[in-house]
Amino acid sequence: MLATLTLHLRLPLCASLKEKRGRIKPLMSRLHREFNLSVAEMDKHDTWDEAILVCAMAGNDHGFLESAMQNVAKWVEANWPDGDVWDTKFEFV
Repeated sequence: MLATLTLHLRLPLCASLKEKRGRIKPLMSRLHREFNLSVAEMDKHDTWDEAILVCAMAGNDHGFLESAMQNVAKWVEANWPDGDVWDTKFEFV
């Protein structure tokens, strides 16, 4: 099975794409390190104050994957001070 979590992030007061990358890259690295999953910015590349990140994890247990992705979403909302989470979307294949 493959689980994906799509995070629509808002970065208030972000004034350039360089500043946006400076806020997003540490988050992506931390998610990869803490949760052992793949993370990529998938949309809103040219928008300064928004980002779409997709996290992906493979496994053989639907319950484990669902729990892991919910933990990731909760962690981002609680521990990422650089912006807000506007929306989350879970998908399982």
